[in-house]
Amino acid sequence: MTKAFPIVISGPSGVGKTTLVNGIIARDPQLRESVSATTRPPRDGEVEGESYVFVSDKQFDKLKRGKLIEWAEVHDHLYGTPREFVEGELAKGLDVVLNIDVQGGASVKKCFPEAVLIFILPPSFKVLDGRVRGRGTDYAKEIKKRMKNARREVTFAPAYDYIVVNDQMEDAVSALRAIIESERRRQTRYPEDYFDRFGR
Repeated sequence: MTKAFPIVISGPSGVGKTTLVNGIIARDPQLRESVSATTRPPRDGEVEGESYVFVSDKQFDKLKRGKLIEWAEVHDHLYGTPREFVEGELAKGLDVVLNIDVQGGASVKKCFPEAVLIFILPPSFKVLDGRVRGRGTDYAKEIKKRMKNARREVTFAPAYDYIVVNDQMEDAVSALRAIIESERRRQTRYPEDYFDRFGR
């Protein structure tokens, strides 16, 4: 068995990250999704402990004291990745998927150099704008802010290991699965003594 590794999925708001993550998780029993902690209030349909761990600003401050792998302020709210869950799942040999922003992605890579970073792009900003408006969860002012942030976030894409354009969802899920399967076969992920059995 190869060493487990974190998989960071980043991209602008509305690009379809959550749908894609759900798609690969449902098709791969070796994947686990990291659930972020956030100070953002829940949206309709979101479930505590499954969508996010919803906390107060005071609670988040306590988590920042060594209990988060990374944290960042995004769209005026705080988001962070609990360290205990990620390290625990990796120790079990399970690859952990983190749906986080570009600031968090950079932090994870520093903490876990073996992590794989994948950036999700929309086919165009026009399509992205339509998707954000189509969600019906944001006001016009919020949509404008998200689109402005999206243009900034896309500038970080070249720092990622892979780029996937989410035009057709199933095609994008297939691309993500191909990347993950390829990374699992990277020579450096095998235990140091693995090749001894072949008389190296």
